[in-house]
Amino acid sequence: MSRPPLPPFTEQSAIEKVRLAEDGWNSRDPAKVALAYTSDTRWRNRAEFVNSRAEAEAFLTRKWNRELEYRLIKELWAFTGNRIAVRYAYEYRDDSGQWYRAYGNENWEFAADGLMQARHSSINEHPITEDGRKFHWPQGRRPDDHPGLSHFGF
Repeated sequence: MSRPPLPPFTEQSAIEKVRLAEDGWNSRDPAKVALAYTSDTRWRNRAEFVNSRAEAEAFLTRKWNRELEYRLIKELWAFTGNRIAVRYAYEYRDDSGQWYRAYGNENWEFAADGLMQARHSSINEHPITEDGRKFHWPQGRRPDDHPGLSHFGF
């Protein structure tokens, strides 16, 4: 299985890879999203360490069961060869109705077939009011005309 665009990345192909990842995560479909990772993918996500595609799928299932009405924006930060650095923000609410905005940075490393073999993520978040939300598109893919992170100063 191959997952274009493939490394080595150009600026355009890196931007495309980031948007495809954003679209996948906004689908909130753990099985679909997990297919973008190698079978032996390694992740660091906060205090959790993931060591396979199956563990990634389980992680994402837990995540999206807790993080309701999840909406994510990713933006390319840097790239070289088979690596991409991304910054992102997402908003969600918990089951009590409290809204949060999370900010993070990810470092990605890809196999030759375009599957992600390593994901290192650093994240912080804080509570926001519902009126403080910035991401208002319908659940799913962010519309092409919706502003990105730089627009919000995130």
